[in-house]
Amino acid sequence: MNYHILREIADSWVLLALFVFFLGVIFFAFRPGSRKLHKDAANVPFRHEDGPADSTSSDPEGQS
Repeated sequence: MNYHILREIADSWVLLALFVFFLGVIFFAFRPGSRKLHKDAANVPFRHEDGPADSTSSDPEGQS
């Protein structure tokens, strides 16, 4: 294969494949019913607001 053939493939089919992949990612992110999943992911840092994630340890620094 020479450079020109690879360039033609990249300019047409690979560009089309990447565009379809992009549309798929956009649809996946904005699909109906994903609002709950995105809200849950957005609230991950605030889940353990009152205490540490592992509250079974009696040591305040979490070291044994």
